Amino acid sequence: IHIMKIIMNLFNNAIEAMTEQGVVNITTENVFLEQDRSGYELIPVGEYATISVADTGVGLSSDEINKIFEPFYTRKIMGRSGTGLGMSVVWGTIKDHDGYIDIQSEPGKGAVFTLYFRTTREVVPEIEEANISHYLGEGQKVLVVDDMEEQRDLARVLLNRLGYEVEVAASGEEAIEICQSKNIDLLLLDMIMPGGINGFKTYEKICSFNPQQKAIVASGFSDRASVERAKKLGAARYIKKPYTVDVLAKEVYLELHR
Repeated sequence: IHIMKIIMNLFNNAIEAMTEQGVVNITTENVFLEQDRSGYELIPVGEYATISVADTGVGLSSDEINKIFEPFYTRKIMGRSGTGLGMSVVWGTIKDHDGYIDIQSEPGKGAVFTLYFRTTREVVPEIEEANISHYLGEGQKVLVVDDMEEQRDLARVLLNRLGYEVEVAASGEEAIEICQSKNIDLLLLDMIMPGGINGFKTYEKICSFNPQQKAIVASGFSDRASVERAKKLGAARYIKKPYTVDVLAKEVYLELHR
């Protein structure tokens, strides 16, 4: 699911880079590097599986390439699509998989994004999947705090199915108001919420009047320093978007029973 999220972000960017018509090619390849490859970043010697997304769009300047993975950097027309976090999610997910990325582009000549993932010839041991029935809720109240409506709706549906009573908040300010008037067993808290206070400030404020408030940080891209500060306040767990129902079930259950 993480790789699919990367591909969809790159694919959507490629489509929007072509103002009228063009071609997007998505290809995979096994690659062995006999020496380090110097591109957007240094890719060490080794065996890799690669995914490339190439378009015939407007291309990128060297300055744009240097900024493309910064949070909230975007060339898109506001209101058309995106928040500017798509490429930050791509970068964070690749690094979570110990991968690398290379970018080849010039203005007017399209762009090629190539992702490198290490491969192994060793037999990968089978991982026993979590049995969700072991991690069902008992009606505890979970407050989902996320500025994106689709993320709130998805979390609500999953948590309801897992046996929790769910409320949602579209901002940190709204979450604080809810926590001041109701007993919430657990916060599922996004870290980055443009236009208002971020996840850490939200949790910090809630802890000021409820120091025992339990929380899980759930974010596609987060400032690691903010995550660590949230952990010190009491948010012991962190899950990365997009998360599966298995991961959500286990992490919520373990945090509530900590």
